Amino acid sequence: MESRIQGTTGLLALIGSPVGHSGSPAMYNYSFQRLGLDYVYTAFDIKEHETGKAIEAMRTFRMRGMNVTMPDKTEAVKYMDELSPAARIIGAVNTIVNDGGKLTGYITDGEGFVNNLRDHGVEIKGKKITVAGGGGAATAIQVQCALDGAAAVSIFNRNDAFFARTLETAEKIRSAKPECTVQVYDIADGEKLKEEMASSDFFANATIAGMAPLEHESVVKDISAFHPGLVVCDAVYHPRETKLLREAAQAGCTCITGEGMLLWQGAAAFRLYTGQDMPVEEVREKFFS
Repeated sequence: MESRIQGTTGLLALIGSPVGHSGSPAMYNYSFQRLGLDYVYTAFDIKEHETGKAIEAMRTFRMRGMNVTMPDKTEAVKYMDELSPAARIIGAVNTIVNDGGKLTGYITDGEGFVNNLRDHGVEIKGKKITVAGGGGAATAIQVQCALDGAAAVSIFNRNDAFFARTLETAEKIRSAKPECTVQVYDIADGEKLKEEMASSDFFANATIAGMAPLEHESVVKDISAFHPGLVVCDAVYHPRETKLLREAAQAGCTCITGEGMLLWQGAAAFRLYTGQDMPVEEVREKFFS
């Protein structure tokens, strides 16, 4: 890697916390090298309150782009010059592109989630999905599923100071896709979660439950909520098999890991940065097999 870094090499990075487990640097750097692009990609552990300083550094260093992960996605919106339509609706960004000092924020998480489903031979159109979480990734999943034709979206989030934001998101989805039934519930209501999962085709975890160092946690406390025919997806990709997916598989569910979502949202961001297609199949074989 060092042999190809020179004075002209452009810098891209991931910010968020924690990021030490991220597979993004390896995925992007391989793709840059494979396509002969003069970029290098690294990761910086940036807490939410440090987001503004990190983005200011992006301007100073004239970085071409930056990916943003939890917990910085909503905070990063404040520092954008422009937002994509989806990022504006969702109120979060996971991809920032620097065009001569103008920073545009995008959200590719939802696209990555839906393409990951398609990669496993399942479609969201006409189906019901229950989503745990109200942060950037969760909201992106909710919005994209509705835009791609989901019949119903049930959202479970903590009833805390940010619960009102989840309600606002649900209203925005209803306005954009009135044919999609959208409901919001308190994630502490285990019985309601079980009830919604029983009538769902898909269940997605987009919380940090299951992510290292919380690998012994699952957002679904009552494993009887799992049922054969339910497709269970996790946005967490480290560890690859979370407690949620392990228990769901034991109950006969079809399970989809978060690595594919990472791959496809990364491919979308890669194109925004470079104007070229990431060598997806090579990256999948090298880093996700």
